[in-house]
Amino acid sequence: MQKRLLLFDIDGTLIHSGGAGIEALKRALKERFKIDDDLHDIEIAGMTDSGIVISILKKHKLPTTNENVAAFLDSYVHFLSKELPQRKGELLPGVLDLLQKLKNRKRVVLGLLTGNLSRGARLKLGHYGVWHFFEFGAFADDHHDRNELGAFARNRAKEKHGREFAADEIDVIGDTPRDIACGKALGARTIAVATGTWSREKLADHYPDFLIDDFSDVDRLIDTLGW
Repeated sequence: MQKRLLLFDIDGTLIHSGGAGIEALKRALKERFKIDDDLHDIEIAGMTDSGIVISILKKHKLPTTNENVAAFLDSYVHFLSKELPQRKGELLPGVLDLLQKLKNRKRVVLGLLTGNLSRGARLKLGHYGVWHFFEFGAFADDHHDRNELGAFARNRAKEKHGREFAADEIDVIGDTPRDIACGKALGARTIAVATGTWSREKLADHYPDFLIDDFSDVDRLIDTLGW
């Protein structure tokens, strides 16, 4: 039986956190560096957490040392755990039904390919009750450049399942052009979902293999994509 490796983004694809992430970043910046900033000019969507932190440090002319980045990220995770329960976030339409159906399919392997730290991913998906669906993932802990993360996910899939997944056996699913680019860098099939901050029209400009509005029509989606 040919298996298929599905690698999901988190924010804007599986969940909306109600702004928990950005608020946690602002609180971490204030706690660690005594700086107030609404971060309106920092690119967030599709970036890795480590890449975001480096951008913030550079903006404020702070050294981007490993120590500063690690301290910032530690504070961010701490505040993320505080913010998530206070926010009106949500699982996006169809996500729970989709994951439940995919988990029961022996040929499907579910993983994460996300700009979140592994700790942040666990907090977010645990809060919304879907962390247990995913066997492994590639995270910002692995590399600050999202295009490098596909190789980590692929290697972990091999460790877990004892076989190499060919590029044409992998799907990368996300809501930003960076997800599409990451999938293309891996040679995978790319599936863009217009549930984040990028419109369907803007996503189309980056030529994903499939472009969908959301996951609400689960059975049709599974049938169309051969999952």
